[in-house]
Amino acid sequence: MTWQGFQAHFQRIRDNKAFELFVITVIILSSLMIGVRTYPLPDAAMSFLWVMDYAVTLFFLIEIIIRMAAEDRLRDFFKKGWNIFDFTIVVVSLIPLDDAEYALIARMLRLFRVMRLISFIPELRVLVTALINALPRMGYVALLMFIIFYLYAVVGTLLFAKINPVLWGDLGTALLTLFRVATFEDWTDVMYETMEVYALSWIYYLTFIFFSAFVFLNMMIGIVVEVLDEEHKKMLAAEKALEESEHQSQQDDMQAQIEALNRKMDLLLAQKGAGQ
Repeated sequence: MTWQGFQAHFQRIRDNKAFELFVITVIILSSLMIGVRTYPLPDAAMSFLWVMDYAVTLFFLIEIIIRMAAEDRLRDFFKKGWNIFDFTIVVVSLIPLDDAEYALIARMLRLFRVMRLISFIPELRVLVTALINALPRMGYVALLMFIIFYLYAVVGTLLFAKINPVLWGDLGTALLTLFRVATFEDWTDVMYETMEVYALSWIYYLTFIFFSAFVFLNMMIGIVVEVLDEEHKKMLAAEKALEESEHQSQQDDMQAQIEALNRKMDLLLAQKGAGQ
């Protein structure tokens, strides 16, 4: 069999839905094995998990080689960001797990195997892509939020440092206290403590919560939802274009077959006419 034949065979394996589901199952299984290993287990069970870990690593290596071989050109494989992501995780998984100095790091790196689910599930790819694309816009909102945090932290330090130095003694601790207030972690205790000295200090807390929890949080959510909607539209457009391309390809194949049959008919008629 020629290389083109092997390549066509690899492409059929790569595009097979059953193969994709099997890969997803192995990814989930490998993640569960890492979680199970955190419990105290008998030596026999640990040995079995080690064998399974090597088997999963070998499977991932074979799977990534199949996907690379299925491309017309090897460099086409690395043109897709998700392929680079998968390739990196597989290479990291090849780091030997022994009692050496970096064994713990290697075990921790293998946790990233579960991240391969993102590249195999289209919906997860859309979510991650939307999050990455939303980061620049969210960065400006985060910058504005930091400015508000900074201003309120300085004011809180000036007003409440003598009341509770543990919470308001300096800028750093004041920022941590404001983060506690923004996440509603017993924030009323902090407010009532300062209200014993400054009766109107509730205004400070309520205005801060209004900005941090209501305004900025909703702005973040709005940005993510907008970008997610854009990514969904792009995915639907790509799927529609792929379907149209496949439909056009089928029509072209049918047209080519019809033309080939017509040529054969013309040839047969010509031969029949010459025989008469």
